[in-house]
Amino acid sequence: MIRAYDPSDLDALYDICLDTGEGGQGARHLFDDPRLLGHAYVGPYVAFEPDLAFVAEDDLGVCGYALATADTEAFEDRCDRDWWPDLRVRYPLRPNANRVVQLVHRPARVDPIMVRAYPAHLHANLLPRAQGRGLGGALVRSVLERLEKGVHVHVRHHNTHAIGFWEHLGFRVIDSADELVLGLRL
Repeated sequence: MIRAYDPSDLDALYDICLDTGEGGQGARHLFDDPRLLGHAYVGPYVAFEPDLAFVAEDDLGVCGYALATADTEAFEDRCDRDWWPDLRVRYPLRPNANRVVQLVHRPARVDPIMVRAYPAHLHANLLPRAQGRGLGGALVRSVLERLEKGVHVHVRHHNTHAIGFWEHLGFRVIDSADELVLGLRL
């Protein structure tokens, strides 16, 4: 079942983020604080744009999500102002800090030219038990129905399963520098 996000889902979404956070594989072993990854890739989306957050639920509970922002540049500005400062205090930047702590302190900014055609971006993750059942596509379509222009996603080059998933939904590679960026015009 696909449904709108409810604040009571937050812990489940953080867990899913952590359990899929290494190219679709579990990332618990990579983080001392199991909430860190969710703070970066779930928290601001459900805090700032809960209307663009959907969950998949099965008999065992929440098993996936799709989260988006309609305006990536405005979202990044809001994170800089209202989300990252508290996390920077909680997770100081030290030598050899992991990639998420580095992101908290030096968040990447969207390419201003690319974002003209693809202003929205989204994240989607499914636990292994939910994969291959059409839930991922249903989640993404629930978000896409609420967006008006183009949307983009970032995928690591080695995550071939995710690349195939996005391409199956009609996304096409629009940049392939550090990560693949796939876009879909709406």
